[in-house]
Amino acid sequence: QVQLVESGGGLVQTGGSLRLSCTATGGSLSAWTMGWFRQAPGMERKFVLAKGGNTVYADSLKGRFTASRDNAGNTLYLEITRLQPEDTAVYYCAARKGPPSVTSSEYDYWGRGTQVTVSS
Repeated sequence: QVQLVESGGGLVQTGGSLRLSCTATGGSLSAWTMGWFRQAPGMERKFVLAKGGNTVYADSLKGRFTASRDNAGNTLYLEITRLQPEDTAVYYCAARKGPPSVTSSEYDYWGRGTQVTVSS
């Protein structure tokens, strides 16, 4: 059974940077798409980016959010720069057997999330 585990969240000041990691265990996801979604308090879960054969970004987040994967393809990284208070959310990792999608329901596996809090 595939499991996704996120790490790297925490409390940062406005303008700071963070690097989140998502590691898949229980199978090889090198041919799968892995992505990030985030959910702010009281809001629905929203697409951030996904990386498969290509990388798809949420339009509003281009420039500050960057995705990369390790050579084995089982770890997805999310680099966030110039953090803003509105970036405060739980960040979830997801995986699907198909091309990148912005739709959360099209993902097969989910992690439990990692909290990112940006102080003003």
